[in-house]
Amino acid sequence: CSSDLGKKTIYQSVEVATKKKYKGDLILVNNDQQYYTGEEDLITINDEITSKGWTGFTANDESLQLCTTPCDCLGKLLQDFSTATGITDVVVLDAYRTQQQQKTLYDDDLASTGLDHSERVAMPGYSEHQTGFAIDLTTSENWDYDGTGSYAWINDNCWKYGYILRYPENKTDKTKFKYEPWHYRYVGVPHAYYIHKNNLCLEEYISQLKSYTYDGQHLCFTDDNGVAYEVYYVPSDDANDTTYVSVPVDLKYDISGNNSDGFIVTVYKDSDTDTTQAATSADASAATDTTTADQNSTTVSATETSPTEQ
Repeated sequence: CSSDLGKKTIYQSVEVATKKKYKGDLILVNNDQQYYTGEEDLITINDEITSKGWTGFTANDESLQLCTTPCDCLGKLLQDFSTATGITDVVVLDAYRTQQQQKTLYDDDLASTGLDHSERVAMPGYSEHQTGFAIDLTTSENWDYDGTGSYAWINDNCWKYGYILRYPENKTDKTKFKYEPWHYRYVGVPHAYYIHKNNLCLEEYISQLKSYTYDGQHLCFTDDNGVAYEVYYVPSDDANDTTYVSVPVDLKYDISGNNSDGFIVTVYKDSDTDTTQAATSADASAATDTTTADQNSTTVSATETSPTEQ
């Protein structure tokens, strides 16, 4: 990035299990992309409410679960919302679902509508709720949530906690889902920021990231807090059990699958780190070879038009 002032970046190849392309914060799950259930790092929301002393919201059911990081970030988001607005009636209505729970919801909807497919409930295996990264909100006031009025604070600020409004009203042609003002998805702070600032849905963002390959231009941007990020895509080596992913040696990074054909590397430009601190969403082990390269990156304003979809 231009912030490197011409410095070179040293990369090393890390070996990632190719099947890990189906795991990570940035996996795209929709009517066309199945989720392969398993390995969710789940914790119970009510247990976290009790242990963290959160008082600004409640969970609808004592058994509701989320993956660990999304749960912690959700708690901070809703607690800060309550502090900012004085509102304490937000309820986490739904979160993680098992395959069987999703099937029951789907079958019940078919029975109630008489249709041969559901227009309201995702097919079992194709719901974000099965990832442990998605939540539905409501309120105890009237058991309805439209994200307007004082609750618009959540939409305006959820990116700071790694969440996006997953099914926006103006993106139904892309998501193939009706507008759901209550449904939020965790993708991590860098990506939530970029999606929010550029008025994208997750389908658009994941598609656009394929334009930013490791050996081509990288996507670089700085969020409203002045934190700089670099993002690029590495296709999976589907002919082999492992894929070699190039990552910077001296900077913190995450690796996430996209649930389809590759991995997305997120580099935290302002955070020097040793190898024990490098956070990876997909398990990776370092290979022996390293390369020194000029930054294959371009600085892109978060408000500029994003590249053409691929």
